Amino acid sequence: MYEDDKNAQQSTNGTSYGQWNANTSGTTNNGPYSGYNQNYSYGQNTYSYNQNGQPTYGTYQYNANTQAPVMPPQNGGKKKHTAAKVIAAICILALVVGGVGFAYTAVADRFGLPVPGREEVVENTEQEEAEELADTQKEESETEDTSDVAKNDSSISTTTVSETSMGVVTDVTAVVEEVMPAMVMIHNNYTASASYFGYVQKEEAQASGSGFIVGENDTELLIATNYHVIEGADSLEVIFTDDSTVGAVVKGTDSDKDLAVIAVMLDDISSETKDVIKIATLGDSNSLKLGEPAIAIGNALGYGQSVTTGVISAVNREIEIEEGVTGTFIQTDAAINPGNSGGALINLKGEVIGINSNKLGGQYVDDMGYAIPISDAQPIIDKLMNEETKIKVSDEDRGYIGISGVSVTAEVEAAYGIPRGVYVAEVSRDGGAEAAGIEKGDVITEFDGEEITSMDDLQTRLQFYAAGTTVKIKVMRQNGAEYVEEEYDVTLGHAASTHGGQDSNAGEEGETSDQYDGSFQQPAIPGGKNGHGSQSEGNGG
Repeated sequence: MYEDDKNAQQSTNGTSYGQWNANTSGTTNNGPYSGYNQNYSYGQNTYSYNQNGQPTYGTYQYNANTQAPVMPPQNGGKKKHTAAKVIAAICILALVVGGVGFAYTAVADRFGLPVPGREEVVENTEQEEAEELADTQKEESETEDTSDVAKNDSSISTTTVSETSMGVVTDVTAVVEEVMPAMVMIHNNYTASASYFGYVQKEEAQASGSGFIVGENDTELLIATNYHVIEGADSLEVIFTDDSTVGAVVKGTDSDKDLAVIAVMLDDISSETKDVIKIATLGDSNSLKLGEPAIAIGNALGYGQSVTTGVISAVNREIEIEEGVTGTFIQTDAAINPGNSGGALINLKGEVIGINSNKLGGQYVDDMGYAIPISDAQPIIDKLMNEETKIKVSDEDRGYIGISGVSVTAEVEAAYGIPRGVYVAEVSRDGGAEAAGIEKGDVITEFDGEEITSMDDLQTRLQFYAAGTTVKIKVMRQNGAEYVEEEYDVTLGHAASTHGGQDSNAGEEGETSDQYDGSFQQPAIPGGKNGHGSQSEGNGG
């Protein structure tokens, strides 16, 4: 079967074996390898057969294609088996203990038995609840004390909102409920005119706006709003939160800042209405932060009071009010629509932080409303509240200065050095201005102690003065390279008593502009700039 040659080689299943050992002597009586030595070697590795012909394991050498044999386990199998039993026993014990504890807790809860460790938690919870209750009672007591003081100082209470209502930003019901009694709607009843083929047709019309109650005196309830809400009104009406309507009159105006205060006589307000209305609490707009919640309340589109919410989008936003004139405002994404003007912008404390003005918002701009900061408006409102209440006189009794004039804008002031006010383009013959000494080229800056910044401002103030009334008028008159102040006592006259008609905007027929553009001839302007061009006569309209 095997050839006895020491140079013989054999290859089986890809495994190369070394040369046969030269020692082939000796025979065995058992097994298939009869006549051969029991010990064989292949190269450097050897293995042998026992007496039964079975091989005993030695060391083998394999090539890259041969898998190493798996050595039989010795004592490791028994150790691993023992560890597995221990781990299984621990898991079973843990499950048993947990089940017993859960069962006891369920039984204890059902029959009211004590559970270890639970008593301390209950005691701590009860103590915390007691402390919170004490703090709440203290806050309520302080709020009641503050309300009592406010009621003693005024016959009408003021708006206050507890800080607890600030918890949920999206829910403003508590804030609105508290401040709504201080909000009012305003109706401006005016005369609208239109020209059809040279024929002027007039009819009564009504515009709507908003306002809020800012104070009271011995005889009047005072309401803040925008000037443009009450501008040109023949009469004013205020609608309170209980839908009662009462007539109002102008207390004071500042057209330059677009602010006004109107008054309602306390005697005209029913006792039922007095019981439900409140005075608004003014806040601090200088401390506003971007992203702070804001609530706008007003008579949107004249449909009645409505509420919109948003945030403070920007503070100190500079907006051009008119050509050459800018102002600083609060910007919010709370919807502010026509009718919202004069209404309040509220924070979550129920404080007024701004006066909404739809006039500033663009018609085609979304989510960009503006409000006059209350910290800027409050000093002006305080001043207007202390002015003498003005009762509008009829057109037949109204007094006139006897001039034609135009507004000097901030742009013209900067370009030509002319003071801001009303430029006197023409003085009517036999009028009060001519008799007092006012001349063409003068700039009216003050009327009866109130600053004048435009022709509209002057005409609005004249609505409350009857013919025959004497008022002080300050003008700036050019003297060489500068303007000097002059003051005149002017007795107002009737429109029919002046040649040239009533006080009017200077301009060609059909023009509506009342802004001075420097085209009127006048004495030399400081800096050597002269205005040249044709001179426009007043049209008497």
